[in-house]
Amino acid sequence: VMDRRGAVMRVFPVEDGKWRMKAHLDAVDPDFVEALLAYEDKRFMGHGGVDFLALGRAAGSLVSSGEVVSGGSTITMQTARLLEPRPRNVVSKAIEAFRAWQLERRLNKEEILELYLTLAPYGGNLEGVRAASWAYFGREPDNLSPDQIAMLIALPQSPEARRPDLRPEAAIVARERVLMRLADEGVFAKDLAKESAEYPAPTRIDFPTLAWHASEEALRRAGSPDHIRTTIDMALQKEVEALATRAAGPAREGVQVAIMVVDIARREVRAAAGSANRGTAGG
Repeated sequence: VMDRRGAVMRVFPVEDGKWRMKAHLDAVDPDFVEALLAYEDKRFMGHGGVDFLALGRAAGSLVSSGEVVSGGSTITMQTARLLEPRPRNVVSKAIEAFRAWQLERRLNKEEILELYLTLAPYGGNLEGVRAASWAYFGREPDNLSPDQIAMLIALPQSPEARRPDLRPEAAIVARERVLMRLADEGVFAKDLAKESAEYPAPTRIDFPTLAWHASEEALRRAGSPDHIRTTIDMALQKEVEALATRAAGPAREGVQVAIMVVDIARREVRAAAGSANRGTAGG
């Protein structure tokens, strides 16, 4: 739920309790998209869902080393797996390849990439690059630093083992591996990649909860769209919520305050604080 200028005020989980927000390529940092394709699927824009060269290289690595070095899955194949999860085996890989071929004939490359960026797992109940960016960086993924880009690329490969809020050391190691490879690919300068690898792992941040009552009412009225634009002004909303908290005093006194600010000429609500706090009766 957004304010009148498009700033996010509150994010709601979807029906299954996951934090998942639909990704739109025009709202994702193009540097992240470039780095993702360079790392995960160099020939994404040219193949038809399956990169036979990458699969052959992965098979050759398996034969020579006796272990899986690279999976050979394209972003389209990974998207097919996210849409229809299956046990990881040869049969499943063949089905994913067929589903990827189907996806490429139904959707264009941008739509496939948006699907992947919406569904990719980021650990716990986080799905998609937008939810992960909000949870770890506190904002939309529209302008990311190299360390943030590398973290968002590293996490979906092993989301639970690399969760920065639970396993920061593993997250830092995985991020460094991505940074160094992207430096080798020429996406980042080597000195910038080394500097970015030194940053601490991000911690989990709460999703925005501004205009708690008004956002809930907006969602109830709108149904379940991807996003809702309200008439509320975020700066004024913050002032009003702070005013309500000051006016009510300490929560133990059981006093509640509600404030609404209306632009009468336009018949639009500019701010709405349903209570001073939600921990007191009537909140």
